[in-house]
Amino acid sequence: MITVFGTGTGTPVPAEVLAGARLVVGGRRHLASAAVPGDVEQVVLGPLAPALEVIERHLDKQDRVVVLASGDPGFFGIVRVLAERFGAERLDVRAGVSSVAAAFARAGLPWDDAVVVSAHGRDLRTAVNVCRARPKVAVLTGPGAGPAEIGAALRSDDRVLVVASALGSREERVERVTPAEAAARDWGTAVSVVLCLDEARALGAVRTVAGAASGPAGWALDEGEFAHRDSMITKFEVRALALARLGPRLGDLVWDIGAGSGSVAVECARLGAAVVAVEKTRDGVERIRANAAAHGVDVRAVHGAAPTVLSDLDDPDAVFIGGGGRELPAIVTACARRARRTVVVAMAALDRVPGVREALTGAGFTCDGVLLHSSRLAPLPGEVSRLAATNPVFLLWGVRIPFPEEGVAQ
Repeated sequence: MITVFGTGTGTPVPAEVLAGARLVVGGRRHLASAAVPGDVEQVVLGPLAPALEVIERHLDKQDRVVVLASGDPGFFGIVRVLAERFGAERLDVRAGVSSVAAAFARAGLPWDDAVVVSAHGRDLRTAVNVCRARPKVAVLTGPGAGPAEIGAALRSDDRVLVVASALGSREERVERVTPAEAAARDWGTAVSVVLCLDEARALGAVRTVAGAASGPAGWALDEGEFAHRDSMITKFEVRALALARLGPRLGDLVWDIGAGSGSVAVECARLGAAVVAVEKTRDGVERIRANAAAHGVDVRAVHGAAPTVLSDLDDPDAVFIGGGGRELPAIVTACARRARRTVVVAMAALDRVPGVREALTGAGFTCDGVLLHSSRLAPLPGEVSRLAATNPVFLLWGVRIPFPEEGVAQ
């Protein structure tokens, strides 16, 4: 058997855990704090492959092996690797308090409604996008993905970072800082976890299911669910197909260009994505913010015209373009150069279809599309109905070739 003991948040290693072990594996600080007998082989965890080979040699000799890990080793920890290599039936896991649970305890907050994302050895952009989209996020940090990098990427004054370092030790430190303050500091290597909070929503509602909120009960909402000007809004039939092609999800960043009322932006945010809505009119920007607030989601509204303002934005996973006029091909080209996965374009003018298609294929995307006609039921006197036609809309979408490896929140 392999005994996996969770320590590192103040839990000492009992002598009985180490009794009879012929191999003890752990981080340098875990081994230093444990009373490992002098005749027991020790392996300092670094690269996993060599440590796993040593463990296998001892198991072949029927030796008892102990692995020391931080907090709860089954929570983004070494249990997954050990179970895959040696089988779950050979593991005796004794979990401690996870760094996430300890950090929320220090902050005085419940965490059944928190989203937890690991940036340790993973792409930081996924963690940052989750922080943008959700009000309560715990980020497990790593080299190059600590408080400074998270703060610099967020560039937001509506979040507070709680940085928990050396949890459970005499050097434990828990600090509340703004993203800008976090970005300006050298935090060293002792950071355990970073909480990213929208303090106005940090308590949240009472939950039955823990973790990230489930998806919305419906999407492609009726136009009446949004404030808009003179029916200048993406109709729900078009929005339904656009959302299907965009595929917004937790961990993604989506641009909504020429956002107007922000209906597509809001729907993408409701499905879990971080969203930037670009709109050239001041009243449009305020309308987007009001619609986002009404639906309880975070949408960053940027005032300006594409493609000029796009250079200041982080690269998106997906882009929806619902405006552009004569500049549309240039906007599509600029977006296609930056999009990691897909670009979706809605337009009413037939004359603009060839230019948009050429812009997508020229940027290395496949291109497909449809002309959407829909007729809605409309009441007539006598409790009967007629069909009322909506304006036809061309919807084109491009998918990058080759499709990028996906980074999902884990």
